[in-house]
Amino acid sequence: MKLTKTLLTTALFGASVFSFQSTAWADTLEQQFQQGFEAATREDYQTAFKLWLPLAEQGYAGAQFNLGVMYENGDGIKQDDFEAVKWYRKAVEQGYAGAQFNLGVMYANGRGVKQDDFEAVKWYRKAAEQGYAKGQFNLGWMYEKGRGVKQDDFEAVKWYRKAAEQGHANAQANLGSAYSAGRGVRQDVASAVKWFKKAAENGSQNGQFKLGLSYLIGRGIQKDRTLAKEWLGKACDNGDQQGCEFYGKLNRGEM
Repeated sequence: MKLTKTLLTTALFGASVFSFQSTAWADTLEQQFQQGFEAATREDYQTAFKLWLPLAEQGYAGAQFNLGVMYENGDGIKQDDFEAVKWYRKAVEQGYAGAQFNLGVMYANGRGVKQDDFEAVKWYRKAAEQGYAKGQFNLGWMYEKGRGVKQDDFEAVKWYRKAAEQGHANAQANLGSAYSAGRGVRQDVASAVKWFKKAAENGSQNGQFKLGLSYLIGRGIQKDRTLAKEWLGKACDNGDQQGCEFYGKLNRGEM
């Protein structure tokens, strides 16, 4: 999980602890926050931690979130899932979408908290409803798999679409798969290819594999073995095992 660079306006000015502070004081906070981010970018995590800790203790949501990430990853400090959850909770109290998402992931994986898919869905939903693409994707996946919520392909497609429209590559690939199979949406192989292409161009190995396969068999698009080989090769390079298998067969003339 990446550190956040931009502080949400509501995180700085929405909390009551800051409601009576001067603009100059707020500017000083933002400057200190950015100094911490610059230190983290240089992988000087100890300096970043020293700069962010006092901000986090004063209720600065962006700093609280970043401390959570540092504890989760063990960046410059001892890795500690419980401390990560502690700081994520403080940030979610201010409605910080990234922290809501990360807290959902912690619940889904049972890190720092007891594993609980229902709680994971709860926090993914909060992030998703704020327009957070990763939260929208994960919520869609939970609906597709029926984890922590009743299985519902239509809801899965709804949330995949929201994330896909924001450029989330895996959501684009999953939306393409839904169109291809007619799951949660009317089957439309041309639309499937459209989303596979967007996903592939955004680096999704699943999207690259599905696009390559579409070119290979001519489903939803004209057959093109050259493009099939290109995209299957990219999928293979990105670690897709099926992509490697198909790419190898094409190279050996077995297909």
